[in-house]
Amino acid sequence: MRGQSSSAWQVLLAFLQLGLTSFGGPVAHLGYFRRQFVERRGWLDATEFAELVALCQFLPGPASSQVGIAIGLRRAGAIGAFAAWAGFTLPSALLLIGFARRAVEPGMLLNSAWLHGLLIAAVAVVAQAVWSMGRQFCAGVVPAVIGAVAALTCTLIGGGLNQIVVLAAAAAAGWLLLQPQPQPPPPVASGSRAPPVPATNTAGEGLSREGLSRRTGVLALLLFAVLLIGLPLAASLDPNHALALVDRFYRTGSLVFGGGHVVLPLLQAQVIPPGWIPEDSFLAGYAAAQAVPGPLFSFAAYLGAAMTPAPNGWLGALICLLAIYLPSFLLLAGVMPFWATLRTLSGVRRALSGVNAAVVGVLLSALYNPVFTSAIHSAGDLVAALAGFALLVIGRLPSWALLLLSVGYALARAAIG
Repeated sequence: MRGQSSSAWQVLLAFLQLGLTSFGGPVAHLGYFRRQFVERRGWLDATEFAELVALCQFLPGPASSQVGIAIGLRRAGAIGAFAAWAGFTLPSALLLIGFARRAVEPGMLLNSAWLHGLLIAAVAVVAQAVWSMGRQFCAGVVPAVIGAVAALTCTLIGGGLNQIVVLAAAAAAGWLLLQPQPQPPPPVASGSRAPPVPATNTAGEGLSREGLSRRTGVLALLLFAVLLIGLPLAASLDPNHALALVDRFYRTGSLVFGGGHVVLPLLQAQVIPPGWIPEDSFLAGYAAAQAVPGPLFSFAAYLGAAMTPAPNGWLGALICLLAIYLPSFLLLAGVMPFWATLRTLSGVRRALSGVNAAVVGVLLSALYNPVFTSAIHSAGDLVAALAGFALLVIGRLPSWALLLLSVGYALARAAIG
C-alpha cells in the first residue's frame, strides 16, 4: 500500500502538469499523454498505449480522460485512477468555476492571440503523435489501407457513432486479414517501474494487473446500468434539483460518443430548455471551456457553478463534475479486469491490430478537423506548425517549450498586424 500511495503521488503530479499545459482538445491530449507516459516516463509501451486508446474510443464518455484514468489505474490501482483524473481535470474545472463567478464575453477568449498560438502548438503535437503511431501501426499494405479508409470515412462523414462503426469494421478486417502483433514485455524504465500487483486476492480470485477482480468488474458494470436506468426514474419522482443534476449529467457522461466537442451541444439540450442557465451564459462558458487546458468535460463544472437553481456555485460544480465523470470510472473498472485476458487471445490481438491502424486514421482525420482548421489561418501559421513538428520529432523539444514558442509567434504576429 505504501508503494502504491507513492506511485499515486507520482501519477497526480504527472497529470497535474498535463492538466496545466494540455491545450488543444481531446486529440491533442492523446499526443501529450504519449510523449509523457510512453516516450518520457516509460510507464507503458507504445502498443499498450495504442490498445488503451482503442479501448477508450469504443467506450462512451471522454476518450482522452478515460485513457488518463486507465493509465493511473494501471500505475497505482484505484487511487492512481482518481489521482490521474484529479490532476488532469481540476485545473480546468477551477478555472471554469472562476469564469462562472465573473462574466466572460462570448468569443473573447477564442479570438485572443495567445490561444491562437496554443492551437498551433496543438497541431504540431497531434501531428507528432499521428506520425509516431502511424510508423508503428500502419506498417504494411493492409494496415495502411485500414488507416487510410478510417481517416477518409471520419473526415467525410464524421460523428461519434460513425467512429464506433469505423473501429468495429477495422476490428473485423484485422481479425480476418492481419497477423497478431507479438505480446510485448512489460515496460521497464529507470525509476519508473510500477509497484507489483498480486496475482490473487485473499479469496483466491484472480486480479488484473490493475488490481481489479472480475467480480469487481461485473459489479461496476451492474452499478453503471442500475444508475443509468434508475436515476431518471428517481428524478421523475422527486423534484429535488440536486438529484436532477446527477441524473442529467450522469446520463450525458454515459451516452455521449465522440469526446468533448460532442458533449457541449448535448449539455446545451439538458440545461437551457428547463431554464437552468441563460443561453448567453452557456455560450460564454462554451468559449471558456475551449480556451483552458485539460478536458472539455470540465465544462460541467462551469454549468454547475453558473446555473440559477440551487445547488449552484462550488457545490453545484462539484455535483455536476462528479456525475458526468462517474460513468467513465464505472465502465473502466468494469472492462479492465477482462481486458487483460482478452488482449492475449490470438483473435483479439488480430482485431486490435486492425483497430490500432484505424485509430491512426481517426487521429489523422481529427488532425485535419478540428485541430488544423481551427489553428492554421495563414501560410505563416502553417510554417510555424511544421517547424514545431520538426522540433518535436527531430529536436526532441519538450511540449511546454513548444507551447511557449508558439504563443510567442502568435503574439508577435498580432503585434505586427
